Amino acid sequence: MRRIGVLTSGGDAPGMNAAIRAVVRVAYVNGIQVYGIMDGYSGLINGDMRVLTRRDVSGIAQRGGTILHTARCPEFKTEEGRRKAVLNLKENGIEGVVAIGGDGTFQGAHLLSQLGIPTIGVPATIDNDLAYTDYCIGFDTAINTVVSSIGKIRDTMDSHGRVGVIEVMGRHCGDIALFSGVACGAEAVLIPEFKWDIDDIAQKLRNRDEMGVQSAIIVVAEGAGDAEDIAKQLIERTGLDIRSTVLGHVQRGGDPTANDSTLAARLAGRAVELLRDGKENRVVGIINNHIRDYDITEALAASKKHHTKLYRLAYDLAF
Repeated sequence: MRRIGVLTSGGDAPGMNAAIRAVVRVAYVNGIQVYGIMDGYSGLINGDMRVLTRRDVSGIAQRGGTILHTARCPEFKTEEGRRKAVLNLKENGIEGVVAIGGDGTFQGAHLLSQLGIPTIGVPATIDNDLAYTDYCIGFDTAINTVVSSIGKIRDTMDSHGRVGVIEVMGRHCGDIALFSGVACGAEAVLIPEFKWDIDDIAQKLRNRDEMGVQSAIIVVAEGAGDAEDIAKQLIERTGLDIRSTVLGHVQRGGDPTANDSTLAARLAGRAVELLRDGKENRVVGIINNHIRDYDITEALAASKKHHTKLYRLAYDLAF
């Protein structure tokens, strides 16, 4: 293989730039030229791609976001859109693609492989919702951002004797809420994987109030409930001063942690090696700190295991 492309797609995640850098540097060591594809699969369809040199990726490993930009691309779901993408790849002599992103990105990668373009997926999503890998690029940075933000919110909750209900990202996977909740000592963690009882939480808040402790932090994943609605329900049941905060897109931004930068380099470097060795329709991941690769179809079909023990620990440590 003499020339490959690299793209980032879906939601941005800290560490994507570190992955792009690793793709370029490892590829050139192996005598492979790299084209950067702009705006994810839209760039494939529009032919928006250019050569990336070693110098182009110098100094980007510790930058948040993605220098290739990212976008959703409904057109790629159509046969005509995919035909344009494959034609542009072939016209530029690109023989394989490294696709960096999450579930939707991998579905696109699978379609490219089916059309004769060897493609390897690299997991980058702050939600950490890909079941086949222990961790995705961006997750560590996101939970560190959340913990830092909650620490600031807790300061003012303590000062005023208030309860803070903090909503974080995680529509179908509550890993951000769970890991950050345990790390910051939250009094309750609400995630979509487990049922929770508003009356039980209210009773525990009343118990704390009777002991003279008015402040508390409740972390809720967006897929488990709405922070403002939960705050209103708790106010009705307890009469306490309760405020809601939605952290939003601050969780996506910022420079990646050392863990995310290192993970990005390891995963992306392995993706290039797989293309070099003639592999296709694969994704890379990390299991027990070992880099592994899997068939895309099998990876997407895997069921994510719930962090039951960690969830129980969160409540053992709370209240």
